[in-house]
Amino acid sequence: MDLIILLASFVIILAGAELFTNGIEWFGRKLELAEGAVGSVLAAVGTALPETMIPIIAIGFGTGAATHAVGVGAILGAPFMLATLAMFVTGLAVLSQRKKRPAGDVMPVDTAVLKTDMGTFGIAYGIAIGAAFLPVEPTWLKLIAAGALLVIYILYVKRHFEADATVDVEDLAPLRFRRLDPKSRHLPDAPRLRVVNLQVLAALGLIIIGAVAFVGAVEHVAQSIGVDELLLALVIAPIATELPEKFNSIIWVRQGKDTLAMGNITGAMVFQSAIPTIFALVFAPEAWTIGEGNYTAFASAGIAFASSAFIFIPMARSGVLHGKGLLIGGLFYVSYLALVISVIMGSS
Repeated sequence: MDLIILLASFVIILAGAELFTNGIEWFGRKLELAEGAVGSVLAAVGTALPETMIPIIAIGFGTGAATHAVGVGAILGAPFMLATLAMFVTGLAVLSQRKKRPAGDVMPVDTAVLKTDMGTFGIAYGIAIGAAFLPVEPTWLKLIAAGALLVIYILYVKRHFEADATVDVEDLAPLRFRRLDPKSRHLPDAPRLRVVNLQVLAALGLIIIGAVAFVGAVEHVAQSIGVDELLLALVIAPIATELPEKFNSIIWVRQGKDTLAMGNITGAMVFQSAIPTIFALVFAPEAWTIGEGNYTAFASAGIAFASSAFIFIPMARSGVLHGKGLLIGGLFYVSYLALVISVIMGSS
């Protein structure tokens, strides 16, 4: 039964991702937004909703240290998974399409957008991890860190939304829901905003439903075979909840829209490093503390920083991003997975 649920939820997420990428591009076009705003903010926030709900539910509605630990693990697991496995999958998508792409494995991305994203991620996640070293008392120290993260994210969104529009109608496929609107059914170049909104909301609904079902099935399978909670929170659950970002990026790579593909991941990294952490700092400051029992969890932050550096510092220096350069994220993912398994086996 769990296998059937996994397959069905996988299909639902994929269908939602296809509808979402198409709809969010049209949404950006209707509002005359730049690619950075569409990929790094709108798409990133929308597809980050499934994994964001896990720590919010665990910390906000759970009771006891165990649920808070799961919440913290989920917060740390998202940037780690995006910086490693999501990069790797996107790199594979680029390499699989390189013969059909004019520039091969060179990704014609807007490096300014990605520099903004990764620079903001470095600062925000640095503050977030630094806050874990602060004492629980006085609590206002962690509240200051939460306030700083909120300001950083607001300024980040503001910068992207103020950029010049770069999404052209001729670059967009017809809106999938256009036939639902009699007035725009025969005008694929001019769907009404209300129909665009309907498609985006429907896509998000499919993504969330599919992700929740997928995570539930994964958790049931993991618990039935006795997988440790730490491994589940840090590695297994994020694989499921990051599926929307991976699917979106693959779809955009296949369409040659690499800035959107990468921005969807890097923008989600910025969001996940700031917003869920703010929630933890405000509502569970005692849980967001580095100490005995969670060193392995917080080590994932170091892996995320290292993978990001290996991928994006060469891009910043050369001004070019190669698909094969993203594959290194897979090495960091496997290395950390080996560390987590060794810790679990050592403690069992």
